[in-house]
Amino acid sequence: MNPDRVSQLLAAFPTKRLLVIGDLMLDEFLWGKVSRISPEAPVPVVEIVKEEYFPGGAANVARNLAEFSRGVRIMGVTGTGLHADQLRALLTGEGINVEAVQSHACYQTVVKTRIIARHQHVVRIDREKKQALQPEHAAAALAQLDALLPEIDAIIIEDYGKGMFSADFAAAICERAHRAGKILAVDPNPHNPLAWRHVTAIKPNRAEAFASAGRPASEPVDPPSEDTALLEVGRLLAEKWNTDNLLITLGEQGLMLFRPDAPPCHAPTRAQKVFDVSGAGDTVIALFTLALSAGASTAEAAELANHASGIVVGKLGTATVTPAELLASFQS
Repeated sequence: MNPDRVSQLLAAFPTKRLLVIGDLMLDEFLWGKVSRISPEAPVPVVEIVKEEYFPGGAANVARNLAEFSRGVRIMGVTGTGLHADQLRALLTGEGINVEAVQSHACYQTVVKTRIIARHQHVVRIDREKKQALQPEHAAAALAQLDALLPEIDAIIIEDYGKGMFSADFAAAICERAHRAGKILAVDPNPHNPLAWRHVTAIKPNRAEAFASAGRPASEPVDPPSEDTALLEVGRLLAEKWNTDNLLITLGEQGLMLFRPDAPPCHAPTRAQKVFDVSGAGDTVIALFTLALSAGASTAEAAELANHASGIVVGKLGTATVTPAELLASFQS
């Protein structure tokens, strides 16, 4: 795809209206330095010098979209208290509409704390309580979705397996989106196997794809176009989910696109350096869906998403890509 076409798509992005539905998290990064080993145990002592907070999980997808569009909404649930307030403030600060976020004391806001010293990820601490969405809260969410459907162009579902999605709730979203003719992209969770139907695109990573297909994990083959295990998993999942587009992210190998009317298409990574792959999948599904909503072909959307992913893995932490960075990636 040439830079002129990229510029054309980028010009259309600000007018697109997208809704992200999924498990919301707060990402906490504690940056520090290590100068000694603890006398209490053979572990490093990290002296914290900086603290940062970012929207995580489905909220990170919305954050990626907000770099390109001012019409981003998010739907999910949080607990109450400091962490919930921090997450809401971060989202609204990014220009993301949080009117469809429900906060109830019966839920715990998911917080992931990463301690990083000298660019080395030392440990991650998760604070979470997996809890199913209560029926009354699911009903309220679907009522909100019904009201929002006429105002949005596309929906992204992010299932991190924290309890947001049941079979009935997921089916209700898919059916509503299908009836309304909306683009619907799903990032599935293999530990919460759901029958995704009427979906425009499904985006697992390699490990999730193998787990969802019920196949044992295997070592990647280079090039992926000759990875027979991966190709078989793609074939099985394309049949299982009956989706228009199956997009499997492959980390440092880029991504592979499976479509019913074309052979599998591999897009190698555009990353110059790989510092942190966390959140790269969020960037892929965000840009892929946004590009489709702006009129890009499936192949164009995959290429755009692949370039965006190549940029964010070169950054530390929960990162996003800007329009200028994305255009420069194609120009170079």
